[in-house]
Amino acid sequence: MKKLKLSEKSFDLQKLNKFGTLMTLGNGYMGVRGVHEENLPIQRRGFFIAGIYNNTNEEEPEEIVNLPDVLGVELEIDGRPFSSLCGKIADYQRTLHMDRGEITHDYLWKSECGLQLQLSFHRLVAKHDQHAMASRITLTSLNKPVHLSIRTGIDAQQTNHGRQHLKEENVRVHDEQYMQGVYKTTRSDQSIVLSAACLYSHTCNVNYVSKNRQLVSEASTSLREAEPFTIEKFISVYTSLDEEEKVLPHLGLEKVKDLAALGYDEIRKASMDAWDKFWNEQRIEIHSSNKMDQLAVDFAQYHLQIMTPKHNNNLSMAAKGLTGEGYKGHVFWDTEIFMLPYHLYNEPETAKSLLEYRYNRLFPAKELAAQKGYKGVQFPWESARTGKEETPEYAAINIKTGKRQKVASALAEHHIVADVAFAVLHYYKVTEDKRFMREKGLELLKEVSEYWLSRTVERNGQFHILNVIGPDEYTEFIDNNAYTNYMVHYVLQETLKYMSQFNQKDLKQKARIEDALDRLYLPQVNEDMLIPQDDTFLNKPAIDLTKYKQTQGSQSILLDYSREEVNEMQVLKQADVVMLLYLFPHLFSQDVMKRNYRYYEERTIHDSSLSKAIHSIIAMRSGENERAYQLFQEACLIDLGPNPKSSDEGIHGASLGALWLAVSSFLNMQFRENTIHFDPQIPESWSYLKFPFYYRQRKMITEINGGKLYIRKVYGPPVYVEAFGQRHYLEEDQLLEIDKLANYQEEGS
Repeated sequence: MKKLKLSEKSFDLQKLNKFGTLMTLGNGYMGVRGVHEENLPIQRRGFFIAGIYNNTNEEEPEEIVNLPDVLGVELEIDGRPFSSLCGKIADYQRTLHMDRGEITHDYLWKSECGLQLQLSFHRLVAKHDQHAMASRITLTSLNKPVHLSIRTGIDAQQTNHGRQHLKEENVRVHDEQYMQGVYKTTRSDQSIVLSAACLYSHTCNVNYVSKNRQLVSEASTSLREAEPFTIEKFISVYTSLDEEEKVLPHLGLEKVKDLAALGYDEIRKASMDAWDKFWNEQRIEIHSSNKMDQLAVDFAQYHLQIMTPKHNNNLSMAAKGLTGEGYKGHVFWDTEIFMLPYHLYNEPETAKSLLEYRYNRLFPAKELAAQKGYKGVQFPWESARTGKEETPEYAAINIKTGKRQKVASALAEHHIVADVAFAVLHYYKVTEDKRFMREKGLELLKEVSEYWLSRTVERNGQFHILNVIGPDEYTEFIDNNAYTNYMVHYVLQETLKYMSQFNQKDLKQKARIEDALDRLYLPQVNEDMLIPQDDTFLNKPAIDLTKYKQTQGSQSILLDYSREEVNEMQVLKQADVVMLLYLFPHLFSQDVMKRNYRYYEERTIHDSSLSKAIHSIIAMRSGENERAYQLFQEACLIDLGPNPKSSDEGIHGASLGALWLAVSSFLNMQFRENTIHFDPQIPESWSYLKFPFYYRQRKMITEINGGKLYIRKVYGPPVYVEAFGQRHYLEEDQLLEIDKLANYQEEGS
């Protein structure tokens, strides 16, 4: 398999935190930002464990805890503190090896007095063992003997932008070799046990020091010229989410002993084997004249793997994954609508686990609905550990007015309640998991339906949904958002269907849903072939958005206008009606889709990372293939583009999920019961595409090569395939070769 790499070939302080995010290592259990081992100015360290949240008082939302740093290193050369900034860096190469989940970093450092040091760093978070990480550092003085001191350990001085969330419970050294820190969150009462061990290639004088929330080993030795010195460090990680508190120190100690006995190379080999299995089964391959296409999709798949907690159905995917403190580590609709589909069509058990996170929080969602005067369940706009609403009440202070503005999302962006239900329905249609639907899914659907039945308002014999925010967050507190109303109608319709299918006998609820389906107001296509985004949007004035489209993603429009002013103009932050067209392509004609895509895209400044990939999909469906590819390429650059600050606070997880959705859309796949339809429209610059996916107990691999479509069913029951007006019956491990202009050939394997 071709190496999957993301490389940084020159040292740039301005990009420290961007590459810290991009080069994050993780395994779904934990994530460690890809920062330098050396302490550098403005560098933001980050070590996060899925599900570990805390707040400093009950008025604040809980946030993911930035845990003690376990990878930082301080060096002294001949008694002087080492800084790579005080000298010259040459031959710099820093690489995230996505194929094996490892960072390597090599450079030559020349001091002002002529010393030449070769430094080499390796680091990994084990994919095969969720509790393990390891690092290796090799230093060589190339032109003279030196005395070396190295200091590393467990540094609990880390905070969340100044907020300290941990208290030290127990800090000690076992057997004069194994460092261990036991910490507890100050309010959420979660325990974290970090254990570390260092192995040195030379005999060293080693001392251990515990002071100022740091537990470190200090080692020193003398090196001859051209003599390499290596330190390997091993870290084990356990929390009270894993086991009872009392056994955690023992588990951590035994694990770090095992890791030290194995050594870095053996741990890397086992982790690489796990990564090989993943890439062999799930990698999308693109042969394109633009190398960024393959890199961006590899990058998306890598991060969707390392951010997903597959080990515990009480955890979900944060919008920033485990790559930074952005959005406080909270879970949004991003998970269900943008990121969950990737797992659903590759690892459906993972998708189910993500849905169970929501199911397991039905009680707090019921409480939230009741607090707002509604029935059923209201999922919070931002969720974390408990399932309570975690959206901050206020945004940052406006430096022009000196006032704080309320965050409106929690107050009205209620489409998330329907989005979660949509994901449940999507999961069932792809998996036919009757047990899940019977035991959990249908209950969630009924509770969501109950919410919307109580959330509607009757006017002139119709039910309206008032005072909402749709996906477009620049249009607040409006009535009858088309996306929301159509989504609610779909959820009610499907809930009624499955209540009957699973013999639910709640006749009263069925009757109320049937009435709502008959009378729920759905914005209709007007004489201009437009779907009104809401009751008032089309009556608002439009402005020239050229300058804001040139600075997409920066929210620069808010420097010229207040939110109140933006709310009264035809300005969209992201896909809204276009999002409706994406999720419900069969509701509207091709002409209507094309007209609405053009109209709303002209008014969208793409200040949300979610937007461009979805617009790419609708552009492709509208027959604007060149524009679709252009939007896809722009979406590829949201994290990987040249902006040095684009990802400082963490990855754009939903954008990465949407990239996968966009690639799948170029195959134009549609699933109808036991038939899969293909109408490929891949970009002209792509000479080859390989796309694996899962559907209803079947593993499928689709390839486009030389103008031909190849479809293999690796395993699973027979399935019908339709492509280019032809219908085929695909049996076990059978390959179809379909030429758009010729009859298909069929091969066994």
